[in-house]
Amino acid sequence: STFIGVLLLVVGAGSVQTQTRQGWTTLFDGSGLASFDIVGMGNWRVVGDTVEATAGGPSFLVTKVPYGEFDLGPDFWLDPNANSGILVRCADPKAITDKSCYEVNIYDKRPDPSFRTGGIVHFAKPLAMMDAGGKWNTFEISARGPKLTVVMNGTKIAELEDKTFARGPIALQYGAGTVRFRNVQIRQ
Repeated sequence: STFIGVLLLVVGAGSVQTQTRQGWTTLFDGSGLASFDIVGMGNWRVVGDTVEATAGGPSFLVTKVPYGEFDLGPDFWLDPNANSGILVRCADPKAITDKSCYEVNIYDKRPDPSFRTGGIVHFAKPLAMMDAGGKWNTFEISARGPKLTVVMNGTKIAELEDKTFARGPIALQYGAGTVRFRNVQIRQ
């Protein structure tokens, strides 16, 4: 019976990739972009269970709903030279920048590596040097009052206590290269 329990646990763990976790809301699961507005000229498109952009210049998928305190758990993939990020608590949903939101960067080859992948641009350097390019990764972004915590693939990679932005939409960024997101889920 221990083997059957472990087998069920393993099978159940695999299903988390495609099903909403209890208490979480799915923003993107491969069925469409109804939860987002597109800002910018990126060529966002749904491909299988992912949303991707590969060209068109800087662009964002911006949630239609603002969030203050939350846990966000997206999976992301990008080519090794790509530039992306997840911006949270954005002040203006039409003008998304690293100065109007907290940007959790996804940019392994950023010319100034101070705020490379996992860092919160202008606010918190990454605690660990982790590359994201060429493989699927998971962020766990937690926002509680003035505290933001970022975990990448199970490792705490950034932490911040700051009161600049308290509430706002979340934006998935396309900057350059090939960028993909899947299983974008949030818990308020």
